[in-house]
Amino acid sequence: MTISLIALVILLGMVFLRVPIAFAMSIVGGVGFAVMRGWQPAGAMVGNAVFETGLSYSLSVVPLFIFMGNVLAGSGIAHGLFAAADRVFGRMRGGLAMATVLSCGGFSAVCGSSLATAATMSKVSMPSMRRFGYSDSLATGAIAAGGTLGILIPPSVVLIIFGLLTEADIGKLFLAGIIPGILGIIGYLLAVMAAVRLKPELAPEVGEVHPLTRRDAVSVFAVLALFLFIMAGIYGGFFTPIEAAGMGAAAALLIAFATGGLSRRALWTAFLDSATASAMIFAIIIGAEIFSNFISFAGLPDALSGFVEDMGLSAWTVLLITVLIYMVLGCFLESLSMILLTVPVFYPVISSLDFGLEILQDPEAVLIWFAIIVVVATEISLITPPIGMNVFVLRSVLPDVPLWTIFRGVWVFWIADILRLALIIGLPVLSLYLVT
Repeated sequence: MTISLIALVILLGMVFLRVPIAFAMSIVGGVGFAVMRGWQPAGAMVGNAVFETGLSYSLSVVPLFIFMGNVLAGSGIAHGLFAAADRVFGRMRGGLAMATVLSCGGFSAVCGSSLATAATMSKVSMPSMRRFGYSDSLATGAIAAGGTLGILIPPSVVLIIFGLLTEADIGKLFLAGIIPGILGIIGYLLAVMAAVRLKPELAPEVGEVHPLTRRDAVSVFAVLALFLFIMAGIYGGFFTPIEAAGMGAAAALLIAFATGGLSRRALWTAFLDSATASAMIFAIIIGAEIFSNFISFAGLPDALSGFVEDMGLSAWTVLLITVLIYMVLGCFLESLSMILLTVPVFYPVISSLDFGLEILQDPEAVLIWFAIIVVVATEISLITPPIGMNVFVLRSVLPDVPLWTIFRGVWVFWIADILRLALIIGLPVLSLYLVT
C-alpha cells in the first residue's frame, strides 16, 4: 500500500506539472511495475496493454458514438431542438435559458459527449440570449451545466468506459442513466426559475419566441427517432450495445444527409474531430490500463478494503468519503481520466460493502448504482472550479466572456446537481427502477 500511495502522489504531482495524464499514468504504472517485478515483465505488461487496447473490439464503440455525435453537431439539428424548446418556455421569464437546458438534454441523448454538447449549444443559443438581453453569466451557466448531461443520458461514452472497466452490462447502464438524466433536466429548469426570481435582472421578462419551422420539427423528430432506434435495438435484442454504435453512426449520417444540413466540409470536420478525440481517449485508456495493472499487483484495492474493515466505518460513510474524493479530484482532473484512474481502486471497495437495503443485495445492482453516482459526481466536476472542463470549453468558444463570469453563472446549477446527487445516493431506486 505504501508503494501505491507514493505512486499516486507522484502521479498527481506530474499532472499538476502539466504532464498529459495518459503519459503520466503510463510512466508511473510502468516504472512502478518494474520496481516491483523487474524491467522485462514491466515491458511485457506495457506492450500487452497497448496491443490489447488497440485491438479491442469492445472499444470500437467509442469512436463510433463520438462520430455519431459530431455528425449531428455539424448537421444543424441542434438549432431545431433549441427552436422547439423555445416554443415551450419562450413565454416565461428566463425561457431561453430553459430552452437551452432542454435542448442540451435532447442533443446529449444522441451525442454522448458533454464537451461536444456545450460547444455546439454555445453557438446555437448564446447569440439569441444575448440579443434578447440575457446576462452572460446566466446564459453561459445554462450552457455549461446543460452540457454535463451528455455524459449521463444514453448513449454516454463515459458509461461505456465504466462498463468496459468493470465488465458491467452497458445496456443496463444506459437504462439506469435515463431517470437521473431527466431529474438533471428538471433540476436545471428549476435552477433557472430560482435564479431569475432571485435576480430578475439576469433575464428579460418575456423574449420573442422563435418560430418553429418545418426543418425544426424534422430535427426534433429525428433526434427522438434516433434515440428510440438505439434503445429499442439494444433492448429488443436486435443488436448489441457495441453494434448499436455502428447502427447509430449510420443512422446519424442518413438523417444528416436527408435533412440537407451536412456539407462536405462539416463531414470532414466530423471525421477529423472524431479521430482526434478517439486517439486521445485511447491513449488515456492505455495509460489507465498500465497504471491499473500496477496498483492491482501492488494490492492497493485489497489494502483499502482491509483498511475500511479495520476502521469499522459503515458502508454509507465509505460511500460518502468516496464521493467527496471524486468531487475534490474533479476540480483538478479531466472527467474521463478521473474515472479511468479511480474506478479500479474504489469499485472493489464499494462492491465488498453491505448497505443494508434489499434493492442493493445483488452485486450487479450495487455496480450500476455506483456507476450512476460516479457519473453524476463527474458531471458536477465539469462545472466546478478551478478546472471545470465545460467552463473552459465555453471560454474557448466565447473568448469575450471572462472565466469568472461563467463560474458565477453555474452556481445555481451546481446546487441543483448536489441535491440530485443526494437523491440518487439516498434513493437507489431512482437508478435501478428501469433496470430491475
